[in-house]
This record gives sequence, structure tokens and C-alpha cells, in this order.
Amino acid sequence: MLRRPHTDPWIGRTFLICLLFLIIPQGTVAFAVPMQNDPNGFEGIPWGAIFSETDTFIKVEDTGRSQTYELKTGAPSLGTVKVDSMRFVTSEGKFARVTVRYQGKATHDQILAYLQSLYGSLDRTPGQIAGGPVKFFSWSGFETDVNLRYETGTDRGIIFFESQELRRKITEGNSATVF
Repeated sequence: MLRRPHTDPWIGRTFLICLLFLIIPQGTVAFAVPMQNDPNGFEGIPWGAIFSETDTFIKVEDTGRSQTYELKTGAPSLGTVKVDSMRFVTSEGKFARVTVRYQGKATHDQILAYLQSLYGSLDRTPGQIAGGPVKFFSWSGFETDVNLRYETGTDRGIIFFESQELRRKITEGNSATVF
């Protein structure tokens, strides 16, 4: 009669736990910092404002429930930092999200400093920041969420400025949220 070798159930569990701890550091996840000054909008445009084409904005996409606009003139910038693109998204005609894309480590550092000057410093307590190929930074207010994702390997970043109330409506649609 064949006997099964005795295996301790803790060996399998310990292996899974170790594997989990090896995988987690691959992406840096930062918890949202409470926003010091919630703007309830973006650069003076309040969330929920009716949005349309004007001398400043041109519609670049219309999916029925949501429309996407870009600035008509000049290179987009976030504060004084030049960025690759800036798109303004509406949900059922109401201003709900801004998506900003940029490239370069120097640009990333300038944008991070700018966002911290507006919304508050990040928690840089030892043990709170980990290394990895993708870094996430978030600020959360009562009306606004700001989420930044930066890929260190490609030096590309994307930022979402969003209305908490209208976010659900955007994510129900086919809004692009990846590079």
C-alpha cells in the first residue's frame, strides 16, 4: 500500500504568503492623501458646469452620453508645466473629468511638486513609499479626486482630475483610462 508523504498545510500557506509579498512591490500603491483645498472643479470650471464648444474648447469626441473637448489654441499646460495633452470630459453635458498626459522624469517631478502645492504634501514617512515600475499618487477631497499614475520605465504619466459625484457616470461609458 502506498503512503502519501506527510505535508504540513502551513508550507502551502507560507508559500502563497511569500509569493504575495514578492508581487506587491512591483507597483507602488499610495493611499489617497486628504486634499487640503478642494477646488470643486478644475482651473475655475466647477464640476457639473454645462460644457460646449467655445473660443477656448473644441469637441474631439462624442459618444452620446459623454463628450470630450480639447483646448483650441496653444500647447496645454498644468500650472506652468507643458504637458502632451489635456482633455475635458463631460457626462450627459456636465463637466466631470480632466485627463492630462505627459512624458519625462523632469516633467513628472515638476507636476508632482505643483500638485502638492495645490492639494497637500504626500506622505513620505519611511515605509510608505516603495519602489516599482508604476507609481500612484492620489489626493481626495469632498468633491474632487486627483489620481496620478506614472510609469518609470517609459517615463509617461497620466492624471485624472474627477468629480466624485459624476465619476460613476463616466466609468459606465467607454472612456479611455489607459495609455
